[in-house]
Amino acid sequence: MVAAAAALFILGGLFAWVIRGVGLSNAMMALLMSFMILSMALLLLFSAGALLLVLTLYKGREAFFLWRMRGLIVKVIYPLTLFLGSLLRISREKIQESFVEVNNQLVRSRKIKVKHDRLLLLMPHCIQYNECRTRVTGDIRNCERCGRCKIPDLIKLSEQYGLDIYVATGGTLARRLIEEKKPQAVVAVACRRDLTSGIADSYPLPVIGILNERPYGPCINTVFDLQKVKDAIRFFVVPDPIGEEPIAAASTLKHSGRP
Repeated sequence: MVAAAAALFILGGLFAWVIRGVGLSNAMMALLMSFMILSMALLLLFSAGALLLVLTLYKGREAFFLWRMRGLIVKVIYPLTLFLGSLLRISREKIQESFVEVNNQLVRSRKIKVKHDRLLLLMPHCIQYNECRTRVTGDIRNCERCGRCKIPDLIKLSEQYGLDIYVATGGTLARRLIEEKKPQAVVAVACRRDLTSGIADSYPLPVIGILNERPYGPCINTVFDLQKVKDAIRFFVVPDPIGEEPIAAASTLKHSGRP
């Protein structure tokens, strides 16, 4: 706040000095011209970024230096789109879904490969059947494998690939796990809000996000496409062990609750 106030004071003093030197009308004209030039430069920048984005999504591979502009898309264009969407009454969820899809395609354009022990799987706690007698609170392998949710499938998948999998109780804890484990890539299942904020907060870490569905409402018995999780793992992990013997290294299967 102090720095911002000091900057405004300096700019105000500079503007007053310019007015005294060239006159108010000339100063206003110069300010207007500067604003127009800056606006045109920003417009050209966003137009170039949009063009490269379209090329990447169309070709399915990285176009020029677009990967380096991913930060601009994540940190600037997405928040700006949310703001404009609120003014134009565009569904926030639609914008979030589009952001996740664009992010996934940008990540896939890089052909990133990591070892199985450097890939982190993050799952939301709401994928467990809410009336299950055994809560997976400490070890996901406590699952009774009744078949009412997809946790048994995730256990099998993580064992097959030798992956670390964590069931987090919220976006804050998921981000903490990323900071602690320091993976090279992440596959995450979450709701629109947690997924978009998680992708933005974990940048530049490559994250493939998979949206869950809420047939019974938010945070209860949510479901997701298991095939999309498999595809994301196959994209990141090298070599691909599907169809071969499970990796010898034991996987870490944990449930992370609130501290």
